[in-house]
This record gives sequence, structure tokens and C-alpha cells, in this order.
Amino acid sequence: MVYLDPMFPERRKSALVKKELQILQLLAEQDAAPERLLAAALKVATQRVVVKRPLKAPHLTELAPSHSLAGKTVRFDVYPGGLLSRKRE
Repeated sequence: MVYLDPMFPERRKSALVKKELQILQLLAEQDAAPERLLAAALKVATQRVVVKRPLKAPHLTELAPSHSLAGKTVRFDVYPGGLLSRKRE
């Protein structure tokens, strides 16, 4: 199983992130490509890929998850493992 927890998209609030985390946020924005991470995970996972997303955010790709588990502010999209590697065979 592969678990992806990409940083959430840009916030709409005007308050800054804590000073200690601002550098991490800056670095993460340099290579913000959660779609590529999901594609790589779908190729190598044998069982499933779980992606943590904001509750109302769109899916990372056009592929729909097999199911989702939703909480109050986040949801976990579950994709079957090996999905992309099986698609090409």
C-alpha cells in the first residue's frame, strides 16, 4: 500500500503559515506535482494507493478512485494498486 499526503493547495486565508513551516511550504511549491506522484504510486503499488485530499478538492487525475472515506475536513481517495501498469498491458 502507498499512502500519499501531498500538501494542500494554496489557502484562501490571509494568515501566514508558522515561520518554521514557511520554508517547507516554499520548497514544496517548487516541485508541486501531486499528479506525477499519484501516477508513480499507481504503477508500483500492489494493493492500493490512498491519497489524502481536502474534503471538497477535485481528484488529482481524471481517474476516479474506487472509493473515498470522508471526514469533516479531509477525505481519503482509495485507488486499486497497479492500476496504470495493468492499463498498459
